[in-house]
Amino acid sequence: MLPPFYQNCFQRQLKKAEYLTLQIRVFLLQAHKQVSIESLPTVMPYPIAFESRRRAIQRFFKLPTLNIEKLWFPLIKYILRTLFNKQKYLIIAIDRTQWRDRNIFFICLIWQQRALPLYWQILPKKGCSNIGEKKKLIQPIFRLINKYKFVLIGEREFGSVKLAKWLSEKNVRFVLRIQKGRYIESG
Repeated sequence: MLPPFYQNCFQRQLKKAEYLTLQIRVFLLQAHKQVSIESLPTVMPYPIAFESRRRAIQRFFKLPTLNIEKLWFPLIKYILRTLFNKQKYLIIAIDRTQWRDRNIFFICLIWQQRALPLYWQILPKKGCSNIGEKKKLIQPIFRLINKYKFVLIGEREFGSVKLAKWLSEKNVRFVLRIQKGRYIESG
């Protein structure tokens, strides 16, 4: 179901009951391929009423221990430590997409023509983000990959002078696409 290093990490971070619940959720996702929060209670092997199963799932996904920095970052650190050389540059991509009435920001490691998610945030609004939101998205990555050399690449939305200045102050190498008709002049 899960690779051993995932299991080790999850067992360290979660209580025994939480870990077993997570294993059941992962198994159900693997067995049923497409499962939504609303259909998951119908396939859960718990001997309780449907509504109780639904509420149990909701409570589980709201656990404070189920957050990116506590569960995902240790896995990413393990992957970086075992697969990447600290002397070579990592390519880190930042992007935003809109899903319904929310923005989803994400930062990924580009590796072997794939994007490995490192960090993401969901903002409860539509449209572009401001410089504060962009900084808030990027800062956790500095802690995650601080022992590695990296280049941050971003689409036009991230091609702002303010962001470029902030990244320069942080000594981050970056490539940001700018809108057609805009020019950058060195002074």
